[in-house]
Amino acid sequence: MTAPQHNSGDNRHMLAKAETLIEALPYFQRYAGRSFVVKYGGHAMGDPAAARDFAEDIVLLKAVGINPVVVHGGGPQIGAMLEKLGVETTFVDGLRVTDEETAKIAEMVLSGAINKELVGWIAKAGGKAIGISGKDGNLVTATKAQRSTRDADSNIERAVDLGFVGEPSHVDTTILETASGAGMIPIIAPIAVGEDGHTYNINADTMAGAIASALGAARLFLLTDVAGVLDKQGELLTDLNPADIARLKEDGTIGGGMIPKLETCVHAVEAGCDAAVVLDGRVPHAMLLEFFTARGAGTLVRA
Repeated sequence: MTAPQHNSGDNRHMLAKAETLIEALPYFQRYAGRSFVVKYGGHAMGDPAAARDFAEDIVLLKAVGINPVVVHGGGPQIGAMLEKLGVETTFVDGLRVTDEETAKIAEMVLSGAINKELVGWIAKAGGKAIGISGKDGNLVTATKAQRSTRDADSNIERAVDLGFVGEPSHVDTTILETASGAGMIPIIAPIAVGEDGHTYNINADTMAGAIASALGAARLFLLTDVAGVLDKQGELLTDLNPADIARLKEDGTIGGGMIPKLETCVHAVEAGCDAAVVLDGRVPHAMLLEFFTARGAGTLVRA
């Protein structure tokens, strides 16, 4: 009887997989029962392959005892629907000025099509997801967002009315804890009711940060379209604290859309989240690479 023949290349491949699992084991043990809050958005949302990878990652986290909570965006999809319906829109500091009609369309797109599509991807990957918004179970209470602009000529600052754009003022995590405890994965649309009874559209990064703080999450992941925070030479900065971020803003290393993302990270880690990560959601399984390997894959922010 001849011994079974094994291909050495296959053996090396399987050994590499086994070593990856062994490397991840301490992380599984350390964070079992903890929450990971993930903001999902950007171009990855329109790519079926990326959505499938993302769903598989989320289901894997749940399978190893971590409680993932997903907050999704949908700016491009809202913009496309507004254009289709002939509704004009303007932005101030990256926030969409939202009148009553726009708010209704945003809720329809976010809580409807996008939310349920993500629930479907999770189900296809073998998980149980529940699609909700900040309205459900009084999860998030909003206040009207306040913004101002300064006139370049007169240097006079004036208030800007963003309409029904809100910011989280209170988070009640009961519905999340109930869903997670029942083996489900909450998928949250960034819509909430204000104390005034109006419906508000909330920036998804801001919503995810507030929920991560309220849960005392082990991680807040902000999946974006860049590798993370880059220095002036274009190299990835892997570890930052609030003082580092203030310095990098001051010297112009970071700017534009990265500033509000990092401000969200700082607020989250100063309010109870262990750490926040900005990383490239276009990279397959970037979230798992960041968390379950020593090398990491993005920019980690800790207090």
